Amino acid sequence: MTVCEVVIGLEVHIQLATASKLFCPCPTMFGQPPNTNVCEICLGMPGALPSLNRQAVHYAALVGLAANCTINLYSVFARKNYFYPDLPAGYQISQFDLPVCEHGCLSIRADGIEKNIGITRIHLENDAGKNIHAQDENVSYVDLNRAGTPLVEIVSEPDIRSPAEAVAYLKTLYGIVTYLGVCDGNMEEGSFRCDANVSLRPAGSTRFGIRSEIKNLNSFKNVQRAIEYEIARQQGILDDGDAVTQETRLYDAVKNVTIAMRSKEEAHDYRYFPDPDLLPVTISGEELDAWKNEMPELPHTRLERFKAMTGLPEADIEMLVQHPNMADFFETAAGLSDARKTANYMLGPLLRECHARNLPADPAKWAMRPQALAELVRIVDQGLISAKIANDIFAEIFSTGAMPEAYIKEKNLGQISDSGALGAAVDAAVAAHPAETASYRSGKTKLLSFFVGQVMRATKGKANPALVNELLVRKLGRH
Repeated sequence: MTVCEVVIGLEVHIQLATASKLFCPCPTMFGQPPNTNVCEICLGMPGALPSLNRQAVHYAALVGLAANCTINLYSVFARKNYFYPDLPAGYQISQFDLPVCEHGCLSIRADGIEKNIGITRIHLENDAGKNIHAQDENVSYVDLNRAGTPLVEIVSEPDIRSPAEAVAYLKTLYGIVTYLGVCDGNMEEGSFRCDANVSLRPAGSTRFGIRSEIKNLNSFKNVQRAIEYEIARQQGILDDGDAVTQETRLYDAVKNVTIAMRSKEEAHDYRYFPDPDLLPVTISGEELDAWKNEMPELPHTRLERFKAMTGLPEADIEMLVQHPNMADFFETAAGLSDARKTANYMLGPLLRECHARNLPADPAKWAMRPQALAELVRIVDQGLISAKIANDIFAEIFSTGAMPEAYIKEKNLGQISDSGALGAAVDAAVAAHPAETASYRSGKTKLLSFFVGQVMRATKGKANPALVNELLVRKLGRH
């Protein structure tokens, strides 16, 4: 068996969240009836002239700035020629020799190790339409609503060495584009997807092996599984003494296999040449300075700040910063209560409710507001309710958006902290269990939790646990 090193490069396609398409005024809304968001330009009709959406250039530059790229003040659109049913013009308008951004770098963490991944270029292009293959008919349909939607393609250097690194790189990019607000991040709708170039070479070699490109991966899980499968497939071919074929492959997530689609094209196959219908893209120095000044706090910076606020491990904080809305929710709630306890409620009961209700980790989809979570943390700290009651009512508060203090008053769930009332419950628990009382007094002090449970059950979880412990120790200590 040949010991091989894995070499991976990713081409990430990000649909920009502009209101209209890249070269025409058609809307970019997802889910409209087929072939309704179209015009002469995105249908590629002869004589229709494209006009550049300047907002797309702005968004592309923001991504380049976040990825530590050089922003070219002069870039050119080219025609990338290929014929496919979902590309009615017979060519894609893209950038090649002179992209808007190039020579960048992103820092990632995978398997506990930090690593820099180089970025070759970030360029603008218009998206193709979508082919729909009917399951029960020997026919395919073409929906051109997506044709012309603005994309940025982020092309990495072949610096990635494992599926875990590939996923870490993608998650880093995903965080950047969603924090910038240039992409909605909806992977199921194709807003964030990638092609993975995978090859193997003998360990220690500096020459690249023959690569396969896996097209249109649209989830982190599928990226991981597809690359793992492709590594095993290529390793098997090499172990048999055969050569890997350079080709484009598709990933079947149900069968967990990659399937040959076509031979892999090279740049010369596309016959790039400058698009004669479009002027070069120019960015002024003043414009670039203004864009630099509007850059928001990005995920890696926010992660370090949240770590300092909470003292929690990085793996936990990553859950809080993975979506800007989630991070904003935490920041608002933590500003009104204890940051660490707020984080623990979000990572525990709150995410549990999201999973149970099949909701995304996006506060825009929740009834609960950050003020409600902060109030819940605060009233537990103040002793108005026990942590158990807080846990019991969390689902109701989350689903209705009710404020916790008003809710517990309405339901009469306030914590019992009256020594007299709890003393009676303690006396009753001890009297009802003489054998356990004798065992405790003979040295089996772990039975204290048993008695606490009895009192909590008798008070329907409303007893102040600290006071119950104190009263029980006092009561059981008497002979």
